[in-house]
Amino acid sequence: MSKRDYYEVLGVAKDASERDIKKAYKRLAMKYHPDRTEGDADLEAKFKEVKEAYEVLTDSQKRQMYDQYGHAAFDQNGGGGHGGFGGGHGDFGDIFGDVFGDIFGGGGRRQSRQQRGSDLRYNMELSLEEAVRGKEVEIKVPTWVSCEPCDGSGAKAGSKPKTCPTCHGAGQVQMRQGFFAVQQTCPTCQGTGSVISDPCNSCHGQGRVEKTKTLSVKIPAGVDTGDRIRLTGEGEAGMHGAPSGDLYVQVSVREHPIFTRDGNNLYCEVPISFTTAAIGGEIEVPTLDGRANLKIPAESQTGKMFRMRGKGVKSVRSGSVGDLICKVVIETPVNLNDRQKELLKELEESMGADNGKNRPKAQGFFDGVKKFFDDLTK
Repeated sequence: MSKRDYYEVLGVAKDASERDIKKAYKRLAMKYHPDRTEGDADLEAKFKEVKEAYEVLTDSQKRQMYDQYGHAAFDQNGGGGHGGFGGGHGDFGDIFGDVFGDIFGGGGRRQSRQQRGSDLRYNMELSLEEAVRGKEVEIKVPTWVSCEPCDGSGAKAGSKPKTCPTCHGAGQVQMRQGFFAVQQTCPTCQGTGSVISDPCNSCHGQGRVEKTKTLSVKIPAGVDTGDRIRLTGEGEAGMHGAPSGDLYVQVSVREHPIFTRDGNNLYCEVPISFTTAAIGGEIEVPTLDGRANLKIPAESQTGKMFRMRGKGVKSVRSGSVGDLICKVVIETPVNLNDRQKELLKELEESMGADNGKNRPKAQGFFDGVKKFFDDLTK
């Protein structure tokens, strides 16, 4: 009986892409696969026909020969002298696993992957000055490190791990349940792909031991609360020589008694006397670089902000420097003696005689209050 055209078998055009061919095969393979057709000979024959067409059309060399010579290209007897590619096509499982590997785990041919060690976190608290200027800090971290006697292999010196006899190095085994295939971690080697028959006495076959490491951490200038510094490869060592994880140093900056930080700017409250606020003057304010003079203009009100450029924090990312913003707070005198009280009363009386010229806000407020009560009585 003559064979049907392979493109017709799969229901695709002759210029179909490999992706379209695979999609067509998946659909037909699921329809005609023997696990689903319960031994129906006709449907099994159709599956073989579909499988054969797929094998040819997804092989670029075979497809080229087929397009040129048709089925004669694969005639074991020569087919017009063009040479054959052999008659057998293997069992159902081989090609089925190739196409459906993304669903069922690669047909058991995927290689094992070593499990890298866990990442670690170290919480570091810094003063504002340390965070702004940066520093080098020595820390102690309890962790797992690679075993030196066996160099992380887990095997005693002079021996080495052997390929797992159960999964043959794949690290996984496949369990078939009718039409479906389920891939699981190999129970013998726990996914490593190898077994250790003669374990190292130091690490007992793990390839790593517990140890407290001492590390020097360079804190860059300008870090702030919430910043993380990654030390690559300084986390836990992996099992059986697998790569180490990373260590993340989590920065937290303590509250400062004078300054409050917001990004690259610093804020502070500066108390000034009533006299300085009224007639102006120059006061000394703190900065992270030392003392600095701040000029207070006459008639300054409490809460007024003064910006001192370049006296803030240098950004750890952009290198730009923030400002120091000083908020002046007028301090009410306390513990006055009799003479001081008399002088303040005289001052109060002298200002009252100027019809609110010296206290415009107060005058405006009381004028508003008077109008409010007058309107109520109307």
